[in-house]
Amino acid sequence: MPDDDIVAELSAALFSLLGRKDQRRQAEQYLRGLLTTRGRKSIRNIAAHLGRPGLEQSLHHFVASSTWDWQPLRAALAGYLEHTIAPQAWVIQPMHIPKAGKYSVGVDEQFAPHLGQIVRGQQVIGAWLASSSVSAPVNWRMVLPESWVNDPERRARAEVPERTPPESAEESAVSVALQMARLWDIPRRPAVLDLRRCDVGAASRRLASGGVPFLARISPSAPLSVADPALPGHRAGPLPARRILDLLKGMRVPAAWHDPAEPHLPRASWAAKVPVALPGPVGGAPRRLFLLGEWADPGRPPSALWLTSLPRVPAASLVRTAKLADRVERDCDDIGERAGLRDFAGRSFRGWHRHMTLSSVAHTAIALHAAEYGPRRAGRLIGA
Repeated sequence: MPDDDIVAELSAALFSLLGRKDQRRQAEQYLRGLLTTRGRKSIRNIAAHLGRPGLEQSLHHFVASSTWDWQPLRAALAGYLEHTIAPQAWVIQPMHIPKAGKYSVGVDEQFAPHLGQIVRGQQVIGAWLASSSVSAPVNWRMVLPESWVNDPERRARAEVPERTPPESAEESAVSVALQMARLWDIPRRPAVLDLRRCDVGAASRRLASGGVPFLARISPSAPLSVADPALPGHRAGPLPARRILDLLKGMRVPAAWHDPAEPHLPRASWAAKVPVALPGPVGGAPRRLFLLGEWADPGRPPSALWLTSLPRVPAASLVRTAKLADRVERDCDDIGERAGLRDFAGRSFRGWHRHMTLSSVAHTAIALHAAEYGPRRAGRLIGA
């Protein structure tokens, strides 16, 4: 259980946005239930753990049927984390929630890109604010396949909004970052995301239109053009990204970073940053971006490739930013389970979003406690 002061401070900062006193009380009950209930964090288990008559029905109504809007709480949570942990990036990360049944929102057999296989359950995208020492989710989007979007009966049962479109996981990742940029009053951090299985050009144009800087993992075969006339390959036209890095190995520099699993053990790799252009529409000017390559072993092909819109950030710093995805993956595994991120037992679209919002607050409390971000330190940062 996190320090009670952290829980009280988060409750005061976030739940004050709820319009009614009973909603504020139920939100704090649900949060404390998420933090203290053992095993699955379902409403039934939370109510049984807290042991108050009528609480299960009350909490079920609060999460599944009430009218409170989760978006203001998510924006406030992001603002709180901005002042508390000084995040370096928005890490956009997919998550699979195993689930059976036909009518639980979004459940179907789907290809999970991050797992590389077809699985049954819900595919969701989380946006995390991440620093080198701590990360927490602040926004969520469910990937709804066409089998759901085109089925009026299932949509009606789960109360899915009418205008919700079918999206791939990669399209949802871009959408969740754009939503934060357009609607929330927080600094725009680089969005770290994986675009290896989608149209990189279309995704980068969407991010650029929303003013979201990005660092996107791409496929080695992604076609790019060298944008600097002084560099080898400039006149060759579009080339596979890996081929460009092969031509420009001489630009590599050392990159030092830390693995979140062993933060006291320095790691090192090699990195190169090359100005490139995406193939554009006929008659249109190609957009200049930068290709980042990382080599774990300088004698082998690059271990990872990214496309970025950040012109002034050195290659080594970009590698450290990319490694924040490892921070998020570790925190999701270590803390997310304790916070109940995969434990919503209801069926509705709105209920899932409210549960995920409150679970994100629980995750934040646990993460801040583990990283020793107490209220006094948070208060100093907020007032700075």
